Amino acid sequence: MAAPAVTFEGLKSQLAKRKYAPIYLLHGEEGYYIDALVKIFEEILPPEERDFNMYTMYGPEVSPDTVMDACRRYPMMSEYQVVILKEAQAMKPEQLNRLHLYASQPSPSTILVICCRGAVAKAKDLIAQINKNNGIIFLSEKIKERNAVNYISSYIKLKGLNAEQKALEMLRDYIGTDLSRLYNEIDKLHLILGENATITPECIERNIGISKDFNNFELIDALSQRDAAKAFSIIEYFKNNPKNNPTAKTNISIFGYFSDLLTLYFSKDKSEPTLMAMVGAKWPSHFVRFKYGMKNYNAFQVIEIISAIREFDAKSKGINSRQNDYLLLKDLIFHILSAPGVISF
Repeated sequence: MAAPAVTFEGLKSQLAKRKYAPIYLLHGEEGYYIDALVKIFEEILPPEERDFNMYTMYGPEVSPDTVMDACRRYPMMSEYQVVILKEAQAMKPEQLNRLHLYASQPSPSTILVICCRGAVAKAKDLIAQINKNNGIIFLSEKIKERNAVNYISSYIKLKGLNAEQKALEMLRDYIGTDLSRLYNEIDKLHLILGENATITPECIERNIGISKDFNNFELIDALSQRDAAKAFSIIEYFKNNPKNNPTAKTNISIFGYFSDLLTLYFSKDKSEPTLMAMVGAKWPSHFVRFKYGMKNYNAFQVIEIISAIREFDAKSKGINSRQNDYLLLKDLIFHILSAPGVISF
């Protein structure tokens, strides 16, 4: 029987109901989820039972046999004992895999938690035995930039809040996939605004410090409408406030918009619902910037612009250029707004 696939929230819910598996393997690139779950496991036992029934071990400092010996002990005056193996990713694969000997016959009174923070566990036999013996394997995956808005929206709804589309994109641009910061900021907004409130650009500006008028969302809108004055004023603001407006994030936003725009030109089905689905726009109001873009840029111009974006990316990393990033960004914006769409083959 395969171990059930669980989400972070699903696993939290199981633990809150005191539904425990004998073994948990927490592994993957996203460390935030693993850290949060470990804190829950550390609090399974009441404080008075932890001295004799809680074992925390570290992969680089402990042998597999020591871990297995601890797991086979009986709890003292407690229903369970908890054994947490941290930094298991630092163990040699054959050492980690050796734990399959215990996983094949886990103790019903022990909760073993194996943490491979920042890496996928390479322990085929261990994983097979966890699956076979009703253990839980949680793969902690990093959120992809493209899915960040949907993820942020889901977490906001989970907290009983709503959010305007512009507010979601502001959070994505300036917090991105840094989950620790993202959760903290949304939790703070929940505390300030209260249940069922709507997160607006104004409240983000007021409580997080991100400008509602000078941000990547507004820059994309300006570029879609070929509003040069607005676009250059935003870039000037970025130049004067570089800490909150790194050019790398701006470049990602610009590239994302124009690469999406290019896909629309090559869609056989030009109906608006199809085009909206292609760029992940849930409402017609979210699709307006693409309507402007298709009106103001032809496919050849978009191809030329994407080439210029790639060139900016290289130069901003010091390849064939020593110019200031924000001067390079100004040049890119000028190129975008004046692109003739001449492609050489």
